[in-house]
Amino acid sequence: MTAVQTALTPAATAATSRRTVTQAWLASRGLIVLVALLLAVYQGRSLTDMVDQWDVEHFTNLATNGYLGRPDGTLMAFFPGLPVLLRLGLELGLPVYLTGVVVSAICSYLAATALARLGGPVAAVAWLFAPTAVFTVVPYTEALFCAAAFWAWERARADRWAAAAGLAALACTVRVSGLFLVGALVVLALTLRTPAAPTWRERGRRLRWLLLPVAVLGAFVLYLYSLTGSWTAWYHAQSTGWARTMTPPWDAFWNTVAATVPNADHPLWPPVFTAEIVSMALGVLVVGWCLGRRLWAEASWVAVQVLAFSISYWFMSVNRAILLWFPLWMMVAAWATWRPERTAVRVGHRVVVGLVFLAGVVVMLAWSWLYFTGNWAS
Repeated sequence: MTAVQTALTPAATAATSRRTVTQAWLASRGLIVLVALLLAVYQGRSLTDMVDQWDVEHFTNLATNGYLGRPDGTLMAFFPGLPVLLRLGLELGLPVYLTGVVVSAICSYLAATALARLGGPVAAVAWLFAPTAVFTVVPYTEALFCAAAFWAWERARADRWAAAAGLAALACTVRVSGLFLVGALVVLALTLRTPAAPTWRERGRRLRWLLLPVAVLGAFVLYLYSLTGSWTAWYHAQSTGWARTMTPPWDAFWNTVAATVPNADHPLWPPVFTAEIVSMALGVLVVGWCLGRRLWAEASWVAVQVLAFSISYWFMSVNRAILLWFPLWMMVAAWATWRPERTAVRVGHRVVVGLVFLAGVVVMLAWSWLYFTGNWAS
């Protein structure tokens, strides 16, 4: 064993990983904030105005007025986790936007540290510089959900199901994606191998813990029922406010294709909807990658979301959903850290990885500009 190998103890490796994640977190957050600051100076707008875009208005309304804050009931499309935190900030005298940004900043770091455990520091770096990373900076649910879901998965992979269930329950207060998380954790509970081959009794113990996040989802449904008298209040809000109605996948695809044609009234819509199609294709690719490596639970986690997006009116918000697909970033890390035996191929691969990373940073900055200027950003 060489001196270098001796130095690479688990503690040293973990410290290096944490340092890499911290540096990438600071750099990626800093670049996104820089875009906002430049726009504030150039356009004479306040940072609050730039943060207050799209769903942030709904979360603010929920934090201040509750689920009956809009007569059309569309606020019921959102889960209470983030609005509750924003409300807590208001009770402490903090503006909604400040609380939301702080929550996203902290949770994006926590999510990245969990992802580093699941797929290595390169996976975390790739996630932090994702094209739609702006949604992990502003008061959206992505950072909060990913922090809870990624750590839930990490704990489940470590066969720590009490912690995994508690974290999954937290994720279930944030997004409907928590339902898909529970389903994927069921697959993991049944397929996870440990040094001692798990018995069906052990698998049953794992599954019993998952009743906790199921109970959280059930409590939310009951709460909406108490307000509306409808068991389908959440689905009705989604279909009313965002045209998320049951649609055959082929129709959803062609509806999305129709949105990619040049649009004089909304010239920036076509590239975003084109990216939605690309994101769906990435989801299918990730499912195949996971199946090829017998990562059955990870494959189910992405597959069920791809299916859900494919039966909506069109592919919408998939560009943001890729932030939730931790197997995607594991796949990216596996490709980026591949070391071919031939020197020429290895050098060429490193050049391609560098160019792809730079292109990704450019897209991240462009997407930040889309969001902060109020353009449609998925």
